[in-house]
Amino acid sequence: MGRHSLRITDRPNHMAQTNIIPDRTALVVIDLQKGITSMPVFPRSSVEVISNATLIAREFRKKDIQVFLVRVLPSPPLGLRPVSDAQAPIPRELPSEWADIVPELGPEEGDVVITKRQWGAFYGTELEMQLRRRAIDTIVLCGISTNIGVESTARFAYEFGFSQIFVEDAMAARSVEEHRLAVGTVFPRMGLVRSTAEVLQALSR
Repeated sequence: MGRHSLRITDRPNHMAQTNIIPDRTALVVIDLQKGITSMPVFPRSSVEVISNATLIAREFRKKDIQVFLVRVLPSPPLGLRPVSDAQAPIPRELPSEWADIVPELGPEEGDVVITKRQWGAFYGTELEMQLRRRAIDTIVLCGISTNIGVESTARFAYEFGFSQIFVEDAMAARSVEEHRLAVGTVFPRMGLVRSTAEVLQALSR
């Protein structure tokens, strides 16, 4: 774990037990695609995030637990978006592989790929329908970036009534501060913040 990582070992001893019921749980991986993972992120690298997410996805598949791989595509034309004070330059054309899921994750047979055009994975997609039809009430979330794609998805999930487990060391953001704010302040109000090791341990029970 990187030197800037949240010290999840410092959490209170009264934290809720991590229970994963396979038939009611799904893994939702946010934006681990070639164009996103090529950018610098913190408090850990994209390589670390991908490695941890891949470990979890592999175990979910072994136990026949549903895996959702979410990717983002900008709405055409690329410049069509609300005006803000934090505008980042947008290229006229993205590389053809920009939205491809990183090969370490797949997709593999049985995975569901969700394509979104906004920050969150629920808005304008079939994700909620796919979860409801499978009677899934708990999602395990990871990906990039912590405070944008993951947090936006988490806020929708919370309002839709889903239980959530956030894998802290399988996430990263554009800065340490953005990651820490989401993981340390926002996510604990909506679910359980856990490490990859803790999620894998819960799966082994």
